[in-house]
Amino acid sequence: MHPIILNNIGKFYKKYSHRHKFLTIKSALVNKTIFSDLKSDEKFEALREISFKVEKGKTVSIIGENGSGKSTLLKILAGITKPTSGEIITRGRISALIELGAGFHPEISGRENIFINGIILGLSKKKIQEKFEKIVQFSELEEFINTPVKTYSSGMYMRLGFSIAINVDPDILLIDEVLAVGDAFFVPKCIEKIYEFKRSGKTIIFVSHDLATVEKISDEVIWLRNGQIEMRGYPQKVVDAYMQYIGQKEENQKEQKQEETTENRWGSKEIEISEVNILDKSGKEKYIFQPDEPLNIEFKVICKKKEKDFVFGLAIFNTEGSLCYGSNTHLESFKASSIEGNEQVRVKIPALHLVNGTYLLDLAVHKKDGFPFDYHHFRYKFKVTSNQKDLGITRIPHQWEFSGGIKIKPPGSLSK
Repeated sequence: MHPIILNNIGKFYKKYSHRHKFLTIKSALVNKTIFSDLKSDEKFEALREISFKVEKGKTVSIIGENGSGKSTLLKILAGITKPTSGEIITRGRISALIELGAGFHPEISGRENIFINGIILGLSKKKIQEKFEKIVQFSELEEFINTPVKTYSSGMYMRLGFSIAINVDPDILLIDEVLAVGDAFFVPKCIEKIYEFKRSGKTIIFVSHDLATVEKISDEVIWLRNGQIEMRGYPQKVVDAYMQYIGQKEENQKEQKQEETTENRWGSKEIEISEVNILDKSGKEKYIFQPDEPLNIEFKVICKKKEKDFVFGLAIFNTEGSLCYGSNTHLESFKASSIEGNEQVRVKIPALHLVNGTYLLDLAVHKKDGFPFDYHHFRYKFKVTSNQKDLGITRIPHQWEFSGGIKIKPPGSLSK
C-alpha cells in the first residue's frame, strides 16, 4: 500500500506582466487559459514532472538547494496549495509542520491555538482535551501556554507546532526546515519522536538541509534540482552525490571570481602552479570528504628555465583563518636538485582527521629562504562532514569507559 502517490506533478506560477494586466482571474478560469495563455518566459516552473510513490511506514527525505521546489512539494502534499498539473493521491490523516507559526493566531494563547489547530486537523474538542496535557508536556511550554503566541520566540513556535503535529495521531507526517530553529535540547527530542513514529509504521516526509540527520533517519532520499527529481535512492548515495554537486558548484564560482581578480596569488612566476585539483583515492574530483577518507591534491608546475632551489608547500586553514596543518618539502628533508619544463606534483593524505567544517587550502612553490615563485592563498576549498559533532580542529581517536555505577547509554540508543 502506498499512502502517497504523485503522478507527473507540475506547479507553475504566473510572472505578472503588462501584457496580462487587464486579464481577470475569473475570465482566465472560465476560459481555462490562466497558464496556457502564458509564454514560457512568463511563468515560473516550481515543479515539473514529479512522480514517485512512498510505501507505508517509510521515511523519505527531500533535499536540494533553496528554490529547488522542496517546500512547494511539501505544501502540495499537505493540501495547502494545489498542483497545476498531474495527480496526487494521499491516504490517511496528514499532519504538517511546514511554515513556522502557520495556523497559529498571534493574538490568542497557546492553549486556544492548540484547540484551533486540533480542530483544523480533524479532531473533536473532546479528543483535543484528552491530548492537551500530552501536547503541553512534550512542548515544555507549561509556563507560557496561557500567553498569546505573538510573545513566543521562534523556538517556542517550533516546540508547540511540533508537539501538536505529532499528537494528533497522523498517518502521514510532513516536516519542513522548522527543526532548524529548535534549541540543542529540544531538537534531539524531536528526532527521537520521529524514530518512534517510524517504529509505529507512520509515513514521514522530511525536508532539511541537515544532511547528517537526513542520512540517519531516512529510508530513501529524493534530490530536487530546478523543480525536477535529479536523483532518488539510498540515503548515503544520494547525499554524497548532492554534496559533490554543491562542492563543484562552489569551486566553479570560486574559479570564476579568481579569473576576475589577481588577489590571493603572488610571486615572481619563474615557477608557476596551475590546474589544481582535489581528488579522491580513485582520482576523481571531490570536494566533500569524511574525516577518515583519503584526499589527494594534484597540480601542474611550469618552470620556464632550470631551477635548483625550490620547495613545494601546502597549508590547510579553517574558515576562521586558523592554521590546521602546514608542511613543505624542505621541512620534510627532501633535497631539491633541479626542475625544468612542465611537471606534476601530487600530495596524498591517507586520512584528514579533521572535524566538521569548511577548509581552505594554500599551495606554494618558493626558494628555501622563502622567496615566492608562486603562492596561492585560500584559492581552493573542501569540506569535511561527519555525524560526529566534536569541536576544535582535529579529530583525535579516543574511547570512553565507565565504571558500573554510571548509567549512560551509548550513541544511537533511544531513551524510553
